[in-house]
Order: sequence, then structure tokens, then C-alpha cells
Amino acid sequence: MAQLANVSTTWYTWLEQGRDIKVSSGVLDSVSSALQLTEDERTYLFNLALDTNAKLLQKKTVQTRISPSLETILKVLNYCPAVVTDRYCQIVGWNRAAAYVFLDFEKIPMEQRNLIRLLFTRKELKTLAVNWEHFVRGFLAIFRVYYGRYVEDDWYKQFIDNMSLLHPEFQSLWQQSEVNTAPDVLIEFRHSKAGKMEFNLTSLDVQGNDDLRLSVYTPVPETSTEKKLRELMH
Repeated sequence: MAQLANVSTTWYTWLEQGRDIKVSSGVLDSVSSALQLTEDERTYLFNLALDTNAKLLQKKTVQTRISPSLETILKVLNYCPAVVTDRYCQIVGWNRAAAYVFLDFEKIPMEQRNLIRLLFTRKELKTLAVNWEHFVRGFLAIFRVYYGRYVEDDWYKQFIDNMSLLHPEFQSLWQQSEVNTAPDVLIEFRHSKAGKMEFNLTSLDVQGNDDLRLSVYTPVPETSTEKKLRELMH
């Protein structure tokens, strides 16, 4: 791999070990090409190696309230469960459909509404997805993007260490996780009341705020999912 990237074996080994070495954008470009990284993975590498967001970090503030326009979007998505999360994967907004399919997040204290943590601690969520690991991987891919973007934020290391200690499953999945800002996956649920439900999950950055993300679960056409959701909500 070092040969493909046109760098010395020793230097490449030090890079893999995370040593404090001088690295240029040109070298990182070579490494990215040699590893055949995706655009998201390339950005992640540059953020980690160059601390490109270190100076911006102190200027960033975490938005805990969503705008009226985003609230309107959530309401309009009547039969599409939708959740808004911040850069820490804290749930800051959701619609009525999400409360019926997932959890009534209003009943969970605000400081405990971390989506990653809830996926590992709430039985309702662990048993909801037919392929729970596949479900979790999508959110870990997004979480890893934020981790790379804000590598200087100690919160991430503390959170990852804590989750790894308390949940061995998290540690395993985290080590295997990819980097993807917009996973688009088919999710099959086994809802305790509605039974089998199938959704297409689409995750989008909220325009004007790169720290908020809207995850929308659209009922798969030609299935009974939307019908079941309507019955569940009425």
C-alpha cells in the first residue's frame, strides 16, 4: 500500500499508528487514491490528519431547537416517520409517526435522547428492526462522519469509550463501521402492534445547518406499511 501511495513503508506505518507526523494534502491524496476511498472516507481522512475543523470547533454551537420551517416539514410528513438529530446524534425533533413506530421521545429526558445510545439500551428499538445490526450500521456511518469532522471535540472519545465499555456490541460494530453521510437503505421492522413494516430510510443534511440531519422513513410502495401506519395512528 505504501508503494501505491508513493510513500515510505515506515512513514505509512506511522500514519496507520496515528503518530504525530507531518503530512501534506498531496500525500493524503495519494493515500486516498491507493486505498480507493469514497468521497466521504476521503473527507474523514483529511479531517483526522489535518484537523481541518479544529479552529471552527470553538465557534460551533450545538443547536438544540429546530426552526419553525423544519417543524412544518416534520408535520407534513404525516405517514413517514421522521427524526432530526444533531452532530452528537441527539434527537432534537421528530414527528407523530416516529413516536408511534419508534418511541414517544417526549417521555425520555432530553439529555438521554441520544439515538446511538437508545439503539443499544432500549429493548423496543433492539427488537424493532429485523436486521438490527444493519439498522445500527447506518447511523454509526453518519456518527463516524461527525467524529471525523469534529476530531478535536473530546465528547466523542468519551462517548465512544463509555459505549464500548458498557456495550460490547457497540465496540464491535464501531470498529467495523464505514463512513457515509447519506446511507440510503431498506429497513424491515417487526412492530409490536402493526407487525411487518418496510421503509426506505433516507438521511439528509438540513440546508443552512451542517450539524442537523433529517432521517425520513418512507413506506415502501406496494406494501401494506402505510395502511398499517394509518391504522396505528388513528
